[in-house]
Amino acid sequence: MELPQHIAIVMDGNGRWSKARAKPRHFGHKAGLESLKKIIEAAAKRGISYLTVFAFGMENWLRPSAEVNYLMNLFLTALRRDIGRLHENGIRVQFIGDRQQVHADLIQNMQEAESLTRDNSRMTLIVAFNYSGRWDIGQACQLLAEKVAANKLSAADINEECISQHLSTAAWPDPDLFIRTSGEQRLSNFLLWQLSYAELYFTNKHWPEFDEAELDKAIAFYASRERRFGKISEQLLIGAEHA
Repeated sequence: MELPQHIAIVMDGNGRWSKARAKPRHFGHKAGLESLKKIIEAAAKRGISYLTVFAFGMENWLRPSAEVNYLMNLFLTALRRDIGRLHENGIRVQFIGDRQQVHADLIQNMQEAESLTRDNSRMTLIVAFNYSGRWDIGQACQLLAEKVAANKLSAADINEECISQHLSTAAWPDPDLFIRTSGEQRLSNFLLWQLSYAELYFTNKHWPEFDEAELDKAIAFYASRERRFGKISEQLLIGAEHA
């Protein structure tokens, strides 16, 4: 079965999972973190090279302050407690997103995690924290504009590849498979440029319920898809015959 090289996940439904059990929302966030740990290990075990997860979006600052504070503390605690295990398992950890709004203690721990795991090669875990797809495209445009103003780049040379090279994800291939849990069927401002040709998989399972078996279902869905990238099926067959 063909595996996706890069999987991107919107981990949705922690709150709804809690509500269905008459529990407070933070109960679901804690359970969601445990699910994330299991999926990281499962993805690495299956030979996935890159796993990107949407941990906190820029729009999430609009949530009640108590929930935002809980999420920040949960993220910081998880970094301090679990980075050693990720490192021991050969996982490289990287972060994308705007760090200007993020507390200094959290930034320091993010940097330490990146530094500790930078030479690991089993799988790269990319954590989108305080991230927005529109922000990502906007900051790439700003970088390009600055290079044009400094005569380091011609405006005529700006193309799709050039923009991709200035996104926060420039170091990695675009996702092949996008997964969103909890029944929602939208991107929610996540990797808007990078998901252009990804296969989109939606499940009604809430994130705390998403386990190895559900991951395998998503991967099987990916393997069943014919990825044409603008071509027709006959062209793919001809290419396969000459491979």
